[in-house]
Amino acid sequence: MRVLLFTLLTLAVASARPNLLFITVDDMNCDSVGAFGCKVEGMTPNIDRLASEGMAFDRGHVTIAICQPTRAVWMTGRYPHRSGALGFDKINPGVPCLPEALQKGGYYTAIFAKEAHVVPSRHAAFDKIVPQKALSHGRSIEGFREATREAIKAATEADKPFFIMANAADPHRPFAGAKGDPYKNVPYPRAFKPDEIPVPGFLPDLPEIRTELATYYQSVHRADAVVGGILDELEKSGQADNTLVMFMSDHGMPLPYAKTNCYYWSTVTPWIVRWPGKVEKATRDAKHFVAGIDVAPTFLDAAGLPQMDGCDGRSILPLLKGEDQADRNRVFTMMNAPFSRIPYPMRAVNDGKFLYIWNGWADGEKKFRNESMSGLTFNAMKTSEDPAVQKRAEFYLHRCREELYDLKKDPACLNNLIAEPNDDWTPRAGAMAKAMWHWMKDTEDPQRELFTEQVKPALD
Repeated sequence: MRVLLFTLLTLAVASARPNLLFITVDDMNCDSVGAFGCKVEGMTPNIDRLASEGMAFDRGHVTIAICQPTRAVWMTGRYPHRSGALGFDKINPGVPCLPEALQKGGYYTAIFAKEAHVVPSRHAAFDKIVPQKALSHGRSIEGFREATREAIKAATEADKPFFIMANAADPHRPFAGAKGDPYKNVPYPRAFKPDEIPVPGFLPDLPEIRTELATYYQSVHRADAVVGGILDELEKSGQADNTLVMFMSDHGMPLPYAKTNCYYWSTVTPWIVRWPGKVEKATRDAKHFVAGIDVAPTFLDAAGLPQMDGCDGRSILPLLKGEDQADRNRVFTMMNAPFSRIPYPMRAVNDGKFLYIWNGWADGEKKFRNESMSGLTFNAMKTSEDPAVQKRAEFYLHRCREELYDLKKDPACLNNLIAEPNDDWTPRAGAMAKAMWHWMKDTEDPQRELFTEQVKPALD
């Protein structure tokens, strides 16, 4: 009798647990989304609708602005140097991960695309894997629809709540309709002309850049259609009212001064959570910083499951309920190495007013190189006849040891205040450097010794 009661209680608890749907897009700038400031009408209608049905975070940031390591942060709740996944690395064997915890807790787990970049050493933690190639390289609207439909059906047949991580590959390069696009057989819903789209403040307004941005936005619009297809299948399943949906981009656009860096537009992400009956519709949190390290703790908290050992983040459920949460007045971000594995150690702290960046690799000689410099944009900057644009391209290549930006006046991070002969910025930079040093100490960051050596005067 006791066994029967326990079984019935377990089933009742399981049925009460929410389904979890984590939708991500690849390389989408925050301000490419209508709900986060995009001025192009109809660019992201599905993501915008999701925001109108849930809560949007104006201070949501990924922890590291590059694909595989940021996803490792999402899956472990740990900073990269605390999981082993500093760059394109597998997480350390002893580090627990989200899909394992959910699977152990009775969830049916599935992943669509980006499977090579999401805990690649733990694929057994997913009951269903739909490879990126099977989804027209992560760009098929109908493919994501079908995968969502089948995964929900499988979870229902298994009598389990589901965790689905659906990863659109857009707007990652190659951009839709761009010259040399190898996926020409994958349709995109709408074409844009170069004069229709906005040029972000961190890039110069040049014809070649507008040409490239037009194809980027074609990919953004297709990614939005993928999101719409996934949400439509969820609605058709009858499970939407008992599903927490979280939406994010893994980092900024794959152009200079965004992806693979620590600038404002590198890490700020269009973070949305919809949870019918739990999260008030059409709400925004403009006060609290939330970060990639908070993703796994939030999903586990919503599922009513224990937190994983060693998490650096914490659940944002109190914020979703409209409550206050202490110690969310700044965010720490970083970069270690791009796909080339060439080390470019960077650390940053953003307190909402100012952004302080340390470039441990910058020595005046070493040149920065990442995927964002391919294509038309960086070449246009390098070859421009405008001295200011040439200077901007040169700075991107070499940087300087420390950078400080006034985010209220200069979110594009164009004017490095540390370079100005103004003593007012020295105390500000010093205070932020000290905060970073203590954070590096607390998290056992292996770059702390180099940071201490390089910025010691600011720490005295």
